[in-house]
Amino acid sequence: MSKIKQIFAGISDSGKNITMSKKKKTLFTVVFATIFLVAAIIGIVAGVNSHKNSGNSPSHTILKNSCSSTLYPELCYSAIATVPGATEKVTSLKAVIEISLNLTTTAVEQNFFAIKKLLAKRSKDLTKREKGALHDCLETIDETLDELHKALEDLHEYPNKKSLNQHADDLKTLISSAITNQETCLDGFSHDEADKKVRKVLEKGEVHVEKMCSNALALIKNMTDTDIANYEMKMGRKLKEEVNDHHEDGVKWPEWMPAGDRRLLQATNVNADVVVAADGSGNFKTVAAAVAAAPEKSSKRYVIRIKAGVYRETVDVSKKKTNIMFLGDGRTTTIITGSKNVVDGSTTFNSCHRSSCVFVFLLVAVVVGEGFLARDITIQNTAGPSKHQAVALRVGADLAAFYRCDFLAYQDTLYVHSNRQFFVGCFVAGTVDFIFGNSAVVLQDCDIHARRPNSGQKNMVTAQGRTDPNQNTGIVIQKSRIGATKDLQPVQNSFPTYLGRPWKEYSRTVVMQTAISDVINPAGWHEWDGNFALNTLFYGEYQNSGAGAATSGRVKWKGFKVITSSTEAQTFTPGNFIAGGSWLSSSGFPFSLGL
Repeated sequence: MSKIKQIFAGISDSGKNITMSKKKKTLFTVVFATIFLVAAIIGIVAGVNSHKNSGNSPSHTILKNSCSSTLYPELCYSAIATVPGATEKVTSLKAVIEISLNLTTTAVEQNFFAIKKLLAKRSKDLTKREKGALHDCLETIDETLDELHKALEDLHEYPNKKSLNQHADDLKTLISSAITNQETCLDGFSHDEADKKVRKVLEKGEVHVEKMCSNALALIKNMTDTDIANYEMKMGRKLKEEVNDHHEDGVKWPEWMPAGDRRLLQATNVNADVVVAADGSGNFKTVAAAVAAAPEKSSKRYVIRIKAGVYRETVDVSKKKTNIMFLGDGRTTTIITGSKNVVDGSTTFNSCHRSSCVFVFLLVAVVVGEGFLARDITIQNTAGPSKHQAVALRVGADLAAFYRCDFLAYQDTLYVHSNRQFFVGCFVAGTVDFIFGNSAVVLQDCDIHARRPNSGQKNMVTAQGRTDPNQNTGIVIQKSRIGATKDLQPVQNSFPTYLGRPWKEYSRTVVMQTAISDVINPAGWHEWDGNFALNTLFYGEYQNSGAGAATSGRVKWKGFKVITSSTEAQTFTPGNFIAGGSWLSSSGFPFSLGL
């Protein structure tokens, strides 16, 4: 056990004499003091006597120069410089990143321990939602640890095991997801005043980890950007993946093929490992049972065919269940449904958990192959517009792809939480923020429809949640169609609909080569809260068409841009934005990598 852990454990044990009959105020005070201690100990490591070691040695120069590229340079420098013996290990930027990741891992472990302690000692004093939110935090912290460990493994192999571009994208994806997880933990305590008290208890530890992750991400970006630029200068050409557009047979697509012209991926072409049928005619009666029986950490595709029927259940594809594919009989006949929602006591993160939706959380830390796939199914949350946040699908899977799937709900239909994702030929319907999250995701050749909300509500197609300018995340809608459902069309003038609003400070959304109907308000985009994020967001539009595509009446925010350069637009295509050339062909789904 490290010295920090020993100190922390000793102080934490002193809380054993506090009885469960204490009032909740005492609980918050004690827990706050415990978690504050963790942050304080880390702060001591980060800040005490940093000037003593500042010196002019080569290692300190490397450290200072490296940290200058981060958002929190003082923390970056002092966190390493004041750890005994750490500075001597600083021989390169790569070494700085490794030490930073190790220190971040220690901080994450302390947060995990504090929350476990809280749940174990004070469970009776917490509300159902508070307990749920704390369990969400444990889940996201556990995922963060996996991501940090995987990043360290990738860093040790850098830059020899993969192409520079792929290595850079993988590392940035891992740390971007780690940052998102800290935000997700805190967001679970934003529903009422009681929740916010618990949030305040956790905030110092979570924010500290988020800043540490932010610094690691900036260091990684600096290293990989420099190495790629040096390579290109040396070779005299752009470094890029040699990839083409494919379908499942590996045949090149010379141009984008309209949806009506494709007759790909018939069910008979995919061999199922097991069959799910509600009537008992298959291997399993429920999808959850089939997933539970699937092999763990498999590098081979495992196909679960889901026969026609309505499945009212939770489907939890955990991080241990890699390379699983859901193959439905058709989006109108194979339906997974439920009604979990925030009004009835769930957090947004788990408003789809246990009874309402497919829950996909395949982290790249354990994904060996292509990740999670789904085709020809519908996932819906039937809670209705009055239940507020009611997620149909949450995806935290890396290298996840969905083809010919429907996602139906009202507020917060599709939660693209983290990592890299691709949706093609899908249908998404909802009201408020109905595509939201902080993954790097491209929706291509999809139909995205606003539906009728409650009286007085506005529809927001997207609410993207990037919190750090170095995260490689964002929502891209390409070669798709944005419109209104039949219930909204006759009254759409009474319910303004916008392309999106900024959920977080560096929100990033791009809509390009898409047909936009007149359901979209001429302003195009809507603020979240006054001037919040209007200067730091990035909202772009490129070569869109339709009655709602005119940009002359769009918002005048500093962060909004009409993209006119094809070179800039290319950065948001699947080939570049989600490294699609390295994994989409293995999905067997149709895709276009470029414009």
